[in-house]
Amino acid sequence: MSWGRTALLSAAVGAGLAGDGLIETATCNLRAEAQEKRPTAREVVAAIQEHVGVPWKTETVDTFKGGNPETRVTGVAVTMMATLDVLQRAAAKGQNLVITHEPTFYNHLDRPEGMDESDAVWKEKRAFIEKNGLVIWRFHDHWHMRKPDGILAGMVRALGWEKYQSVENPHLFTMPETTLEKLAADVAKQLETPVLRVVGNPGMRVTKLALSPGAEGFERETHALEMENVEVLLVGETREWEMVEYAADAVIEGKKKALIVIGHVLPEQAGME
Repeated sequence: MSWGRTALLSAAVGAGLAGDGLIETATCNLRAEAQEKRPTAREVVAAIQEHVGVPWKTETVDTFKGGNPETRVTGVAVTMMATLDVLQRAAAKGQNLVITHEPTFYNHLDRPEGMDESDAVWKEKRAFIEKNGLVIWRFHDHWHMRKPDGILAGMVRALGWEKYQSVENPHLFTMPETTLEKLAADVAKQLETPVLRVVGNPGMRVTKLALSPGAEGFERETHALEMENVEVLLVGETREWEMVEYAADAVIEGKKKALIVIGHVLPEQAGME
């Protein structure tokens, strides 16, 4: 990607941040010097930190995960998860700075517990990053800290639900009445996924929803579903023997409740666009 001819961010790796305008704003000064000097990965990240809109925390997972931060940036790829497939596509397009929302190395802190560094899969991925001169930086905590949360905002936009969103609580929505079955079908269509898991009566008429992308955990999810103004809870990923079982029991007990499990990647991918 030529810095003299194109914008900083290329969205060739699925989901990017261009829609929010954060990176464009953060790097406007860097672009002016692009003809003479490409910024380093550290300089790009510093610009993001300056313009993200929230104080930067000392204790955070938003750090460099691989490569040399002093590397001159030839292109930027933004993704929900830096899988080897994503890294291969980024390298092929000359995008040597990869900004990822989730871990690169299989653990929240990018240090897989109980895994030796000689593990064949982990070792090959590290080797690919080094061989191709890639720099990996994670953008998780502070993207969630923004008001509105960057991931939630992207998910709402992908679903087209902005006009239904509560002003007081951005996780709550009041929709025109529909059935649970049609709601699930509409969500699947908007997110372009053939797979959703639904717990509830397909014919149940619903209007009041809660959206919880990512993996919020059992406590937050159950508290959301038990709210009087929530009939359907849409979650990212959740444990079979926790939230799914809880929702199934609520349905059997005759409560007007339902659960739609979307998966972790789709909601957060939309939030990184």
